[in-house]
Amino acid sequence: MKIDSDQFDKIAHLARLEFSETEKPKIMNEMTQIISWVEKLSELNTDDVEPLTSMSLELNNLREDEVGNTIDQKKALSNAPEAQGPYFKVPNVLD
Repeated sequence: MKIDSDQFDKIAHLARLEFSETEKPKIMNEMTQIISWVEKLSELNTDDVEPLTSMSLELNNLREDEVGNTIDQKKALSNAPEAQGPYFKVPNVLD
């Protein structure tokens, strides 16, 4: 499938991309090559291929939560650069 100038302009607008007139022919050619490659994939017979849910065969090795030693609030706040009451004080993010 060859991409024409109107299709290219529409795709560029939707993707919020801007190209100069000198870049346009090169990018159009590259987009046409990409679409041709994707169209080539449709020729493959995928009837017996199961859809993937993950690219990895690894399984999550989960462990049970265990209660352990924890730090109390007073000790945690003693390491903070600044505290305000029972909270850590951090710089404002929004005005």
